[in-house]
Amino acid sequence: MGSGLAPWARIGPSNDVTDALPRRAALIVNAKSRKGRRLFREAGRLLRASGVELSTADAVRDPERLPEFVRAAVTAGAPMIIVGGGDGSISSSVDHVVGTDTIFAILPLGTANSFARTLGIPLDLPGAVEVIAGGRARRIDLGMIDGDYFANCATIGIAPQIAETVPHGLKKWLGRPGYLLWAAYQLFRFHGFTLTVGEGDEAETMKAVEVRIANGPYHGGVDLVDEARLDSGRIVVQVVAGRARRHLVWSWTLSVLRLAAREQTTRDYAGEAIRIVTVPPLPISIDGELLARTPVTARIAHRAIRIAAPR
Repeated sequence: MGSGLAPWARIGPSNDVTDALPRRAALIVNAKSRKGRRLFREAGRLLRASGVELSTADAVRDPERLPEFVRAAVTAGAPMIIVGGGDGSISSSVDHVVGTDTIFAILPLGTANSFARTLGIPLDLPGAVEVIAGGRARRIDLGMIDGDYFANCATIGIAPQIAETVPHGLKKWLGRPGYLLWAAYQLFRFHGFTLTVGEGDEAETMKAVEVRIANGPYHGGVDLVDEARLDSGRIVVQVVAGRARRHLVWSWTLSVLRLAAREQTTRDYAGEAIRIVTVPPLPISIDGELLARTPVTARIAHRAIRIAAPR
C-alpha cells in the first residue's frame, strides 16, 4: 500500500492575511475542558496585562451552550473572539465566525490540542496569550462535512465507535484510566469496513480500518497527515488500509514514533470535494464530537476565517 494522490488531487493557492490583531476581544472558555475551569481567571488576567481589553469574559459550564455565547459575541460586534478549550470547542465555534470580520483566537485548554499544534500556537497559557497579544491575523481554510464546518480533523473508525458506545459517566467516575480500558475493549471488538473514496470512474474501493478527513496534519496530538495544510485550498482524506485491527495499531505505532514506514500503511487523497461511502454506514467523529454519519461529502472552505496566529 503506497501513499499517493488520487487523480482529482490538486494543490491550491497559499495566501495569508497579515493584519495586526485587535486590542479588544470577548473571552469564552469551556469550563468543562481539561484545563478550562482552572485557568479561566488566569487567562483573563494575562490577557488584560498584555493589553487586550475584554468586552466580556465567560466560563461556560455546559459545552453545548458554547456556540450560543460565540454567536452572541459576534452579533454584539466583538472584533475578536477568544475561545478556550479543546479541539471540539473550537470546531463547534468556528461556524459562527465564517462570513464575518471577527477574528478567531484560541487558548489551547484541551487534551490533544491538535489545532493549536497545527497553527504553531504554544500549548502553555502564557505562550498562547502572547500570540493573541502580539501575533497576526492569518486567513485559513476550514473543513466541511456536508454543511458542517470543522477546524482540524474528522475520523471514521475506532474513535467514533468508542465515543458512541462509552457508558455515560464512565470517564467522570473512573477518569482517564476507565476511558482507556473501554477503548481497549472496543479495539478488541473492532472490525474493518469497506470504503469507497470518490465518485464515478475515479472512485476507489478498498478495505479500511480508519479514515482521517484532515484540514491540518495533527490528530489526537500526533502528526499524522503530512499532506494537510490550513491554507492549501484542499481537503485531505487519509486512509489506513487493511482488514484487521492490527493494521491500525501498527500504523499508529509507526506514526507516534515518526518512522518513515508509516507512509506505507496509508493512502492519501486530496481535492476540493471528496465523496466518502462506507459499508456498513458508520458514525463520524468531528474533532472529537459525533456529528455525522456516512455517506458524506468532505469539502474545503477555502480562506473561510481569519485567525490569530504567531508571527
